[in-house]
Amino acid sequence: MIIKGKVWKYGNDVNTDVIFPGKYTYTVTDPAEMAKVALEDLDPEFAQKVQKGDIIVGGTNFGCGSSREQAAACLVSAGVGAVIAKTFARIYFRNCINFGLPALTSALAVDAVVHGETIEIDTDKGEIRCQAGVFKFPPLPREVVGIFDAGGLIPYTKKQMGIE
Repeated sequence: MIIKGKVWKYGNDVNTDVIFPGKYTYTVTDPAEMAKVALEDLDPEFAQKVQKGDIIVGGTNFGCGSSREQAAACLVSAGVGAVIAKTFARIYFRNCINFGLPALTSALAVDAVVHGETIEIDTDKGEIRCQAGVFKFPPLPREVVGIFDAGGLIPYTKKQMGIE
């Protein structure tokens, strides 16, 4: 799978309350509305300017905080193509997989990419291509690629069970 988009680069410890503000947890449930408030406290322009396929790049411990699923769902609804970080909070990483959002680790790529540049990710080759060069990331398990291709864990499971 090839993912190509503009980089939105942020720092360390971007928590789930910043990705999807907690004040909306019980009032905003529609995916399109969730996309409109994505990252509003960290980057007020993000929701209005993000384009389908754009890529979020973060530092260490991306997605720390609560286990709020909306923090992954709102980025998918906003059209984000992938998230690259040095490290992810464990539950957030799993929520990304569940919602079909590639969450990739590459400390070297994080340090090299520049906010606003266009980069390309090749999940089959395990490569991130940017102005500074080509950076490798660990290969994705076949099942995880299947989940991404299906659009998330629920569609993948339905497909595997033959109940599409």
